[in-house]
Amino acid sequence: MKNLFSALFALLLPVMAAAQFSVSGKVTDQQTGDVLPGATISLSSPAISTIADANGKYHFNNLKSGNYTFKVSFLGYQAITKAILINANAVSNFALKPGTLFTEAVTVSATRATQNSPTAFTDLSKKDIDKNNTGRGFEYLLEQTPSTVVTSNAGAGVGYTSIRIRGSDATRTNVTLNGIPLNDAEDQGVYFVDLPDMASSVENIQVQRGVGTSTNGAGAFGASINIQTTTRHDTAYAELNNSAGSYGTVKNTASFGTGLLGDHFSFDGRLSRMRSDGYIDRASSDLKSFFLSGAYYGKKSVLRLNVFSGYEKTYQAWDGVPEDSVKAGNRRYNELGYINSSNSFYKNQTDNYTQNYYQLLYNQQLSSKLSFSGALHYTKGFGYYEEYRNADSLQYYGVTPVVVGGTAIEATDLVRRLWLNNDFYGLTYNLNYKPDNTLNATLGGAYNEYKGAHYNNIEWTQESTNIPPDYQYSRNDAKKTDFNIFARAEYHLGKWLLYGDLQYRHIYYSFLGFDENLNNVQQAVGLNFFNPKAGITYQLNDNSNVYASVAVGNHEPNRSDYTNSSPQSRPKPENLKDLELGYRINESTFSGSINGFYMLYKNQLVLTGSLDDVGEAIRTNIKDSYRAGIEASARVKIAQPLSWYINATLSANKVKNFEQYLQNYDTGTLDGTLYKTSDIAYSPDFTGSSTISYRPVKNAEIAFITKYVSRQYLDNTSTVSRSLGAYVVNDLRLNYNFSIKGVKNIGLSLLVNNIFSEKYQSDGATYPDIEGGKVVNYNYFFPQAPINFLLGLNLKF
Repeated sequence: MKNLFSALFALLLPVMAAAQFSVSGKVTDQQTGDVLPGATISLSSPAISTIADANGKYHFNNLKSGNYTFKVSFLGYQAITKAILINANAVSNFALKPGTLFTEAVTVSATRATQNSPTAFTDLSKKDIDKNNTGRGFEYLLEQTPSTVVTSNAGAGVGYTSIRIRGSDATRTNVTLNGIPLNDAEDQGVYFVDLPDMASSVENIQVQRGVGTSTNGAGAFGASINIQTTTRHDTAYAELNNSAGSYGTVKNTASFGTGLLGDHFSFDGRLSRMRSDGYIDRASSDLKSFFLSGAYYGKKSVLRLNVFSGYEKTYQAWDGVPEDSVKAGNRRYNELGYINSSNSFYKNQTDNYTQNYYQLLYNQQLSSKLSFSGALHYTKGFGYYEEYRNADSLQYYGVTPVVVGGTAIEATDLVRRLWLNNDFYGLTYNLNYKPDNTLNATLGGAYNEYKGAHYNNIEWTQESTNIPPDYQYSRNDAKKTDFNIFARAEYHLGKWLLYGDLQYRHIYYSFLGFDENLNNVQQAVGLNFFNPKAGITYQLNDNSNVYASVAVGNHEPNRSDYTNSSPQSRPKPENLKDLELGYRINESTFSGSINGFYMLYKNQLVLTGSLDDVGEAIRTNIKDSYRAGIEASARVKIAQPLSWYINATLSANKVKNFEQYLQNYDTGTLDGTLYKTSDIAYSPDFTGSSTISYRPVKNAEIAFITKYVSRQYLDNTSTVSRSLGAYVVNDLRLNYNFSIKGVKNIGLSLLVNNIFSEKYQSDGATYPDIEGGKVVNYNYFFPQAPINFLLGLNLKF
């Protein structure tokens, strides 16, 4: 019998030696017990690593029997190394000690949801950002997040790009950069074209859908996007990132960092240039930017100064392509700047703008339980757009007609520049109190001022006039102050998390608008908003929870809403009640969520589908409207080299009792039509995306990316002839990284967009009227490019 067992053992020995095991565990803070999502766990041999998930958990599969050296590190903590013998499936937890230098984690913590917060959110890490940072607009980094639609005016992803989340455009999407408001104070939009290649200086992003947590700046009606720029690098680095592709698109980026100098100082910098001809005719872009950052790290404090700037020159493509041209097969025709008399186009039909940013960020650990984060900021913006105008009336510009040969010259072709020169400055602050693992409380807020000078000049006229060079025909100044204070707390009671959030916001806005006699006079409006939020989360187990929340949001009208109105027709502020109910699960091979939302609006300002003469969207108050839907997302690790990420949103976006008025050119009157229930403009009832990722060999990835967007209506009447058809677009992304002596990493990437050359329009505008007894649509579309590519080369030293 002994000989038999010996023989069996000898036979099984090779099998046992070849057996493969798994190691899993959790990474936590040694002092508080808090999990550390994002911690890096690496093995020296074989050289593999992984990142702790949102619950601080990690997992390694397919490890052969033997001795392994584990190294665990996380920014702001002391790295630890541990030798582990693996001869069976094992669990090994790691508890890290806080480092000797303070971290910058509290810079954005006041405006972010935590892993168990009762709200819908998506986090993007530095790794996620770098993988998709190919040279297109910043919004494309977020395109695969739930309920998101991204579009490009030029059709090739460079220049003016825009985003809608849950059908809400950028004017309702709160965006902060290091907790500082990025939305324009007056029109409340966000123009990432003014910060080209910002993605190359971003550390992480959080997208919250719905009202979300209290934040600084404009109210979040569709979503909030919280961006954190470069944080500490402990070692020196240099990086060259270049890409080139279709339609003359080129991006060049040079980055550097000193690492930690003298255990206290660090400096980082970036210089970028981007150019593209665009897919649409005369939709070129010339973009430049730089980013400089210096920091001092103390034992209990961090002081950081960011100085960055962006410059953009883009040919105007914001009116899109006329529908007749699209139907005729010319999807690239841009008619802006057309000179009738010479059958040509004005070459300087361009938008020119510069923004300079200054941010002083300070973090201080006041005690083991209390920390402070504050910032001073200043933004200087200035620029103009220049355009050619055909046969404009001189009366519109306040110019007395010149009499030539007995005939008064009342109209002329001319070139005008519309200028904006503004200053935005203020402070943000928050105090975070965390006495133990059961309570996390924050008191925060901000005070900001904006001053904007709007003035317009005539540069040239075809006909003779008596005006001097650079004749200023109009000017108005605006001032806006924005104060808010909020208190937020999360309290753990066993498996329950109780969440409460209260915010007060006061706005004062002075602007030039129409009075009751339709004369332009300086006016002012003051608004006070109270935005309460409450929620609850129940932890089913270590990997899953369910949550519910209710939130109230209020939002002020924007500049054009006010300036195009009189005190009798002044737009009302918008009010939103947002209910969210969701389930989340996060395991080593599967993570996912499902979230239901009901967003009930009062006095929502909805897009009519038309634009005014300077490209601003025209909006009107609607008493009752709502958005209701379900968002679902999942990430599945099918096998070690194969994973699949998918998300989908099904929603109903309805406006009640919408009355549309159309100009009747037969009778000279405005004719109204009442729509009892119809779809909100630019709000698809279904969006979905899929990313299938395959790693055939080490450090290589092939990703097949699909995006589907259902029909979108250009106004609020659910009229198919004034809509954007549904589309499905497929992209292919290839990445391969390797190293050679003297170069830490060489990264090769290829992004092939729209590989099946889907002909589609992702955005548009409409100007219907009545002619000859019937409604005539004047639709304009933004066609997106057929198959196109971007090839990238990244060198890290």
